[in-house]
Amino acid sequence: MSAVVALDGLLAARRLWRGQPATHAPADAIATGWAPLDAVLPGGGWPAAALSEILLPADGVGELRLLWPALARLGSGDGIIAIVAPPYRPYAPAWQAAGLRPDSLQIIDATPRDALWAAEQCLRSGACDAVLCWPQKAGDRALRRLQVAAETGRTPGFAFRDAHAALNPSPAPLRIAIETAPHRLRVLKCRGALVPPAPIPFPTAAHG
Repeated sequence: MSAVVALDGLLAARRLWRGQPATHAPADAIATGWAPLDAVLPGGGWPAAALSEILLPADGVGELRLLWPALARLGSGDGIIAIVAPPYRPYAPAWQAAGLRPDSLQIIDATPRDALWAAEQCLRSGACDAVLCWPQKAGDRALRRLQVAAETGRTPGFAFRDAHAALNPSPAPLRIAIETAPHRLRVLKCRGALVPPAPIPFPTAAHG
């Protein structure tokens, strides 16, 4: 008969590895304004101090509408939303109808190379309540710098990228792909929780 060995003794002798919990919910999060999406995200919303990736099959598939409820909340009062090198000029009446003050939007024009630097500085400064960017040909190193900057400045960053980027790994804690046939969301990565096995219908009405 094998001897019964005390578990504490094995741990003390470092002969047994003690695993850590598989997931850790973030300390804080920003409600997306869409109840079905909040229900599957760690902490119940967008990570408050990290980079979130929105992967798109094409521009104009609802990516801004997805963010507007959270941005309206963040940009209330004296909040500033930095929009770095957008592919199209933001249509002010639509943003205002979504609850964002026109003077809360700070649009930064930059070349693709300078846009990454500008987004990083906005995130790192902590002076913005959110930063939106459209990284082009951004490699792992560039994305990691954006993620570290978001953590440093305690600022949520949102990077809109082509859907093909889903084939490559990313340091972003949250990656969501928008699909159009049918119109729905697919969470590809969410640090701190299991990836939902099924897609989520694209939001049609705000909640909360």
